[in-house]
Amino acid sequence: MNKIRTRYAPSPTGYLHIGGARTALFCYLFAKHFNGDFIFRLEDTDVERNVVGGEESQLNNLAWLGIIPDESPLKPNPLCGKYRQSEKLDVYHELIDQLIASGHAYKAYENTDELALQHQEQENQGVASFRYDPNWLKISDEEKKRREEAKEYSVRLRLPKNKVYAWNDIVRGEIAVNSDDIGDFVILKSDGYPTYNFAVVVDDHQMQISHVLRGEEHITNTPKQLAIYEAFNWEAPKFGHLTIITNMEGKKLSKRDKTMKQFIEDYKNEGYRPEAIFNFLALLGWTAADASEMMSKDELIQKFDPERLSKSPSKFDIVKMEWFSKQYMKTMDNEVILKAIESPKSSEWNTLFVETYKQQSATINEIKNHLKMYLEPKTNLDLVIDNVDVVKTFYNQLIKKEFTVENIQLAINETKDLLNVKGKNLFMPIRIASTYEEHGPELAKAIFLFGQELVLNRLKQWN
Repeated sequence: MNKIRTRYAPSPTGYLHIGGARTALFCYLFAKHFNGDFIFRLEDTDVERNVVGGEESQLNNLAWLGIIPDESPLKPNPLCGKYRQSEKLDVYHELIDQLIASGHAYKAYENTDELALQHQEQENQGVASFRYDPNWLKISDEEKKRREEAKEYSVRLRLPKNKVYAWNDIVRGEIAVNSDDIGDFVILKSDGYPTYNFAVVVDDHQMQISHVLRGEEHITNTPKQLAIYEAFNWEAPKFGHLTIITNMEGKKLSKRDKTMKQFIEDYKNEGYRPEAIFNFLALLGWTAADASEMMSKDELIQKFDPERLSKSPSKFDIVKMEWFSKQYMKTMDNEVILKAIESPKSSEWNTLFVETYKQQSATINEIKNHLKMYLEPKTNLDLVIDNVDVVKTFYNQLIKKEFTVENIQLAINETKDLLNVKGKNLFMPIRIASTYEEHGPELAKAIFLFGQELVLNRLKQWN
């Protein structure tokens, strides 16, 4: 088998979206599982939509996730041409000229209004889906010459009649489309830029891409691309079309949906663990044969089997993703967390704080927010305490002891025995009176972190 080479080829039109990240991840896992190469290149010919820093943002967010390309615009393979489409327009033009010379493509002189009129006529005739008619336009030789000289034309691929373009999709199995359902399509726009379908075929061929994994919206592009491969007599790669990612209501993710974070940048800024996002995304449309869920990068590479890619849409479950992040946060090095949160407290206090809160936090930002509670403690208690006797007894037991986590827990246990209370009736009054919160980590540790002076002053007001 030739070397496996996959690619992720975004447009530099914005941040790395969840869907794009999942596609890049599957391409990466596929390549690495078979000891192949993962390539990053840029489809930047839609100049009006490109954003400053778009390429850098894509690469940085992929790197944050742990997806490092073997080749990219920053690390090109000289045998594969340019890695930005905008830098290889002369290559596309030369190849299009070859297709015109061989009769596989031709110049089409319709302007926008004439194309719209052809559309309208077909609609009036009851044609469900527009098929370009190369014989429809009737203009004089003089007008054709004028449009030729002014470069007022596009170039279309000439498709054979009743030709079936079929492929065995990596995800979906056999798919076939008849050329009569496609019609001759544009490969060079009137502005001189190649269309997506033409440029992507040239890029994949020059970069020796063996397998293409991409979203299901590209299924309709595949027969067109197979036609271009055939026109050049090039070998086509294997194609696989991933199912969509939906929200919890089953609707396709929309970038306009503000109910959930959809860009990797957002998760990075929130302080999620990149390993957790990597792990979680790998399970959006794929499962391991042994049904594992928590897997390291190396384990995912080793276990990745493209035959286990799902044919059903994947739900983006933010609760499940947060669970993943919590599992990874628990194993995170304390010093890394401390560096991120910049706590001014003592080393001993910091160690206890991080150990306590990393057990229940999904992000670095969550831990930072918990830290604020200790650095800027509340001065007013808005919550109601049902059983003041519990607070009084706890206070009287606590003031007799050295202020340590173990002794705080001992005072709680003594209060339980003296008043014969337990569970919520015991813990809630003590938690509210000591921490001014209804929820939190292990009670004795939370109380200790507030410090002796503050806690005793809070408890004293109930005596």
